[in-house]
This record gives sequence, C-alpha cells and structure tokens, in this order.
Amino acid sequence: MLASPLAGLAQGTFPQPGRPIRILVGLAAGGSLDGQARSVARRLSEIAGTQAVVENKPGASMMLSASEVVRAQPDGYTLLYAPSSLFAQNPHTLSSVPYDPFKDFTPITVAAKGPLVLTVHQSLNVKDAKELIAWAKAHPGQLNFASFGTGTSSHIYAMAFAKAAGIEVTHVPYKGTAEAARDLLEGRVQAYFDAAPTAIQNAATGRIRMVGVASPKRMPASPEVPTFTEQGIPGMDLTSWIAFVGPPKMPPELVARLNALLTQALNAPDVKDFYYRGAWEASPSTPAELGNEIRVAYDRWGQMIKQIGFEKQ
Repeated sequence: MLASPLAGLAQGTFPQPGRPIRILVGLAAGGSLDGQARSVARRLSEIAGTQAVVENKPGASMMLSASEVVRAQPDGYTLLYAPSSLFAQNPHTLSSVPYDPFKDFTPITVAAKGPLVLTVHQSLNVKDAKELIAWAKAHPGQLNFASFGTGTSSHIYAMAFAKAAGIEVTHVPYKGTAEAARDLLEGRVQAYFDAAPTAIQNAATGRIRMVGVASPKRMPASPEVPTFTEQGIPGMDLTSWIAFVGPPKMPPELVARLNALLTQALNAPDVKDFYYRGAWEASPSTPAELGNEIRVAYDRWGQMIKQIGFEKQ
C-alpha cells in the first residue's frame, strides 16, 4: 500500500525548495496585521529554505481570505494569518458566515497576543475608567463611543463596558480604525476602544489618555495603564490574539512541522521586537493550545454579545 503524498511531505520533505508557502491576510497591505505577517514570512523563508509569500485578500470582514484557505489543499502551502475575531466574533455577529470556526480550519499556532485599550479625549479630564464612569453618570447621554464598525470588537467592548458600568453611551460607528482614531483625536467623539499600537501612539500626543486595558494583564509596552479587572470592572479581560491556521484535515505530522517552523520564526529576536514595538507579544503555542484558545474565545465572545443584546447583521 502506497503512502499518500501528504504523508511523505509531513515526514521530512516539507517544504519543497522552490515551492512558496502562501500566507493569506484578510486586510489590505500596509496595516499592522499585514506588517506582522510579512515580518514572520521573512524569517520563515530563511528557516524553511523556501519563500513564504504574504497575499492580501481584504473584504467581507476577512471572510474572503478565510474562504480561500478553507478550500485550499491541506498540503501546508496555504496558511491563514488571522485575528481572534474571525473565529470568535464573526459567527456571532454576522448572519452569513461561510465557515465553521472549529471544523474548517486546522490550528497551527498562536502568533501573538495583545489587547484593545480604552482611550478618551483629554477634554473629559478623567484619569481612569472609574472617573470616566463618574463623568458619564454626571452627563447622561453625552458620552459618544467610536468604533471601527458595527459588530467589531471595539463596538462590542464599548457596549459591554457601558452595561457593566451602568451608564448610557451613544455608539458612533466608522468604516475603519483610522477614521475612528482621527475623530477621537479631534474631540468629535469622547471614547474609543482602540488597538494598542495606535492607542499608545496617539496618547503620546497628549490629546487622548489610555484609561483601561481589555486584558488579564497590563501591556508590557505601557505598564502604567491598569486593566479593567484591577479597576473593579468585570468581564472585560478577553485577550485578543492572532494565529496561523491551515485548511481542514491537515495531517498531524505536517501540522507539527509547520508549528516547529513558525515557532522558530516567532521566537526570532527581530520578529519578537517587531511585535513588541506594535504593543503585541509574540506567543507561539502548540496546535492543541490554539484549538483551546478558539473554543474559549468563541464561547466568551458569544456570551458577551448575547448579554449586550446584539443582533446579527
């Protein structure tokens, strides 16, 4: 009985020299997710002995890239680099999702972890989340929360924060992160759950302040900002992560080989430094650990989304 070609690859001939490894990213080139993928790809190319190529497939809440990976051959040459929202939020917030987050992907490794940060305009003159809550209660209906889109993590966090704090807020959705951050800087909105890199950058201008980290622990890049748990606000400690996954039904030996290659790339000093400068922490894992991360994130985001009464779009 002949062994399958995939089994042969998994046992030592993967990757084949000259055959590129495609890494699909569901957002446009030039953003932080794209930059991270390219940083890993450069190091992976050296380690694997074949070129790792990043391909940007933006659109449909990153589902275009996900769908292509789901349909790809499980031979290790097509991977997806995607944030936790693709697996844990989209199925709860979108009425039509063309994949099953558990059955249609093969977990390979977590790449990095990093939080969203609650930022507020300096005109509110609040130093932390508790003072923001006090301000909102003293000014009912006047706290405008930006988000980078309806149903995104920035929107869900804002509504969850409002519910936990017992305050009334107005949601102001934007078409992306740049527009939301810009209007916060200009004072057109008062609060925004922003990605850590831009939150830190914009806080340095003195026009906004970081008042809470949505994570179980503080950010290494800005350890002065407390978590919400430390401030007595429960349920806001869902760590965001980014991961590498492959098509369904990849052979275990091939998954182990890819995990080893990607772990080596993620642990390279230049890659770790790239993540750190973007306020992320390189955190390679086993495939089983990533599978557990997907399940936990799916369940916890689902619970949060249900609690705020969000209806699928």
